[in-house]
Amino acid sequence: MGLAQIKMPQLGESVTEGTVDKWLKNEGDFVKRDEPLVEVITDKVNAEIPSPFEGKLVKITAAQGETVLVGAVIAQIEVAGAPAAATAQTPAKQQQATASSGVPAPEAREGPSEAPGPATQPAPAGGGNGNARLSPAVRKLAAEHRIDPTTLRGSGMGGRVTRDDVLAAVGGAAAPAQAPAPARPQAPRDGTREELVKLSVMRKSIAEHMVRSLATSPHAWTMQEVDITNLVRYRETEKEGFRARHGVPLTYIPFVVQIVCEAIKQYPWLNSTWSDEGIILKRDINMGIAVSIPDGLIVPVLKDADQRGFTDLVRSLNDLIERARNKQLKPDDVQGGTFTLNNTGATGSVASQPIINQPQAAILTTEAIVRRPVVIGDGIAVRQMMNMAMSFDHRIIDGMMAGQFLGFIKKRLEEWTASSIKL
Repeated sequence: MGLAQIKMPQLGESVTEGTVDKWLKNEGDFVKRDEPLVEVITDKVNAEIPSPFEGKLVKITAAQGETVLVGAVIAQIEVAGAPAAATAQTPAKQQQATASSGVPAPEAREGPSEAPGPATQPAPAGGGNGNARLSPAVRKLAAEHRIDPTTLRGSGMGGRVTRDDVLAAVGGAAAPAQAPAPARPQAPRDGTREELVKLSVMRKSIAEHMVRSLATSPHAWTMQEVDITNLVRYRETEKEGFRARHGVPLTYIPFVVQIVCEAIKQYPWLNSTWSDEGIILKRDINMGIAVSIPDGLIVPVLKDADQRGFTDLVRSLNDLIERARNKQLKPDDVQGGTFTLNNTGATGSVASQPIINQPQAAILTTEAIVRRPVVIGDGIAVRQMMNMAMSFDHRIIDGMMAGQFLGFIKKRLEEWTASSIKL
């Protein structure tokens, strides 16, 4: 038997740390390979991380709510056939092979695996068990509810008092595993009313990422309006039949994705990254799709979007969006994006100024489709109009190129016919 170390994975190219949102297994539990082990949150994703090993979870070194650097040890699993410690930045395949072969990984003896972290510090236990421990998150939760944890009987390994034990003590055993809302403050004498709502882990990460993006690149913004009447008519006619044939809804997103991929091939600088040595043009077109979830916003990536036929594109996008909303994304699903598309029109927005998803060069939003009168020739007609807004890195792209890029997309959408679909 040997110990395999689970490390914080890198859930995105620019991600340097992650926060443990919820452990799905307790110390002492048997874990199967590829079984969901822990929920991790970054500014890019909220994902369940599967275990790369099979064995007993003997030690959790990163408590719920704790933020740790990518590559830091968060747990240890006792596995068979591993005489020395193996390591894995979940779920790296090459390190899975290391564990199964019994050859120790080079970093197996790094400092984080030697020194116990805060989650393993001994603390007085309830129920007469002196070996139970309190993680910082549990200790904080108990303090917020003014509960003495030494009076509780722990349900964790070795009598450890867990988050659920504290919640059960305050009558909240069925509550979701998240920090309780603070008590509503009393209104001051001047009659004003305020309430402090604690930030979720995801909201903190999003905030840090947005500030970093604006500080990294000079944002410029442009917008064009598009007459998409032809496309609206086609979709309205075909959407029921498409769902019946393929089992997925037909939205406007795949139409836009195909045309944006065409535009990127004409203007490749929109699919690039800034570096001090020069501008890195990306040959692959990996489309990030901004997806709103209750906790915030995440951007899963559709790899090789330009290589997909229309039906495959619809199915792949639907699958990616559904898994994002259900917290079923894998680490690879949020890495490698080269351009981002955001459908702010779903909320009724008609103009927005998005923030670039670093280290990309631009982000495009499609706004709400609105029926309104438009001058056509010498007459006026009611048309289906949509605005497209784009923020871009002014170090890489100038206004002329940004306008040409949007103009290309506008022309393709306005001249759209069924023969425009890339099968």
